Amino acid sequence: MDKTLSMKEAIGRYVGDGMTVALEGFSHLIPFAAAHEIIRQGRKDLTLCRMTPDIVSDQLVAAGCVRKLVASFFASGSAGSLYELRRRIENQDPLPLEVEEYSHYGMVCRYQAGAARLPFFPLRSYAGSDLPALNPQLRLVDDPYGGGSVYVVPPLNPDVTIIGAQRADSSGNAQIWGIAGVQQEAVYAAKKAIVVVEELVDDEVIRSDPSRTLIPSHAVDAVVVCPRGAHPSYAQGYYDRDCGFYRRWTEISKDPSRLRDWLDDWVYALDSHSEYLAKLGADYWTDLEVGSKLSTPVDYGSRL
Repeated sequence: MDKTLSMKEAIGRYVGDGMTVALEGFSHLIPFAAAHEIIRQGRKDLTLCRMTPDIVSDQLVAAGCVRKLVASFFASGSAGSLYELRRRIENQDPLPLEVEEYSHYGMVCRYQAGAARLPFFPLRSYAGSDLPALNPQLRLVDDPYGGGSVYVVPPLNPDVTIIGAQRADSSGNAQIWGIAGVQQEAVYAAKKAIVVVEELVDDEVIRSDPSRTLIPSHAVDAVVVCPRGAHPSYAQGYYDRDCGFYRRWTEISKDPSRLRDWLDDWVYALDSHSEYLAKLGADYWTDLEVGSKLSTPVDYGSRL
């Protein structure tokens, strides 16, 4: 079954106002192009779920798409603060933002519980932490086997999870290598899943290297082919992380008017990610080209 859709079609079909939406990718393969399409389509009142709510979260919140943020570790990829989030959380400026905060592992456990359709997931790491006082969803329960007490987190079952991947076939078998983050768990936990890929390949390519298939077709509802759709994050083997943009974002987000100008110029004024790439220009990618592949096989026989 061919599951390929355009980005407009996928977001239009599977992301609606008021939904709980997970955008996952742990510094790697962050689906920025999908977030920009959510902004262009004017989605509202979303509950956004993300480990490390970095620049993509700042943009979605600034665009007025997000009512609540469920997340862990608030930072711009170690490049600075997320000033739109800070304005919303610290000063309710221009509007308050509801936040439900977990640790990284707490978010992983929530997705795992959601994927397994478990009522909760136990973890030890909240002992001694201030988070249980801030988040009533973190509960302390008795171990039924007599091991004392343990913290638990509730399952997380997004209405839709959107992830990036390097490649997939048209039926949705998606392959990821490099940092995988929590994409697999987030997809299985969701009611619907959109996978945004750098390229579409024949199923023979997928079958030739099956260990890279982290997301099988039965878990995927839509495949969107969107080259460089993770920029300014990176796709292992395709392009590097745009560290310069991450550093620039701190100054952009610090000024609300400058941030809105950026959204106007780079999201609202453009019809698609293809136009975004054209606006960046072909020369922009020179410094982001990937280096030599150190794992390329070597013919040692010729050296004997």
